[in-house]
Amino acid sequence: MRTWTSWIVVVPFALWAVVRLSGFEPDWPWVPAVAYTPYAVCAAVLGLALACVLRRWAAGTVALVSVLALVPAVLPRALTDGNPDAEGPALRVLAANLMVGQADPAELMALVERLKPDVLALQEFTPDSMRRLEEAGLRRTLRHAVTRPLTGVGGSAVYARHPVEDGGFIKEGPFGQARAWLTLPGEERIEVVSVHPCAPKRIGRQPCWQAGLEALPRGGGDALRVLAGDFNATLDHLPVRDLLDSGYRDAADVMGLGFVATWPQFGSWLQSPGVTIDHVLADSRMAVRGFQVLKLDGTDHRPVFAELRLP
Repeated sequence: MRTWTSWIVVVPFALWAVVRLSGFEPDWPWVPAVAYTPYAVCAAVLGLALACVLRRWAAGTVALVSVLALVPAVLPRALTDGNPDAEGPALRVLAANLMVGQADPAELMALVERLKPDVLALQEFTPDSMRRLEEAGLRRTLRHAVTRPLTGVGGSAVYARHPVEDGGFIKEGPFGQARAWLTLPGEERIEVVSVHPCAPKRIGRQPCWQAGLEALPRGGGDALRVLAGDFNATLDHLPVRDLLDSGYRDAADVMGLGFVATWPQFGSWLQSPGVTIDHVLADSRMAVRGFQVLKLDGTDHRPVFAELRLP
């Protein structure tokens, strides 16, 4: 019984480590499950402890290998990184999922007034939420915008303190992602994308989810880019790791805040454990000077805010 118990506890997390590190991403339910890899690491550590207590050394060896494989993949998120030399203009980026337009416009405006973002990226941006936000003064504070309001979850917008030019609209399934070219004083141009690919919460959604992430512009080119919003993915998902490899850095990860959950925001004991699916990905040539996960009533996501400095 002790032998079977130890293997039953150890094997699932050994398989988890193999798939997570393999470079292969199976379809549902793996895509939503892999978001919980930090919890899997904790469970693998407990499995190692149980195998040792039961003196089942073969199972303990497998558990140890699993822990040693997974920890380097997740631990750096709790450690601060260095920054490149960047003495250019500051860029303050705020992103919020409005949960089909239900987020409290007064509270969002209070965040805008307090944080003074240069860019606000909004997801699940409906015609009604656009009306309510602009009536609350959003367009007076952030005068320039690229807006694609849609009924349902697909609307997206980029509001800015400086002039913006429409960069197109990425549309995969019902989900949309607005692109905008921001022109800063001094004629510096930066592309900002309000990120929101399909949510892979049920079977058959992975192709739409993957296509939405793969359609995002790669980093490392001549232009500077910032991707901000609800990625419906964590740093454990292969498409996000590919984006980072192309020339981005995750602002939360850089500041050692990569484990701070952004969804779900509600406090019910019935909700799933929190995961980090809202991000600000900045061009790797930018410095990250600050990052915050915030609160916003009326939505299931927590807004994210990053202070960046351009090269």
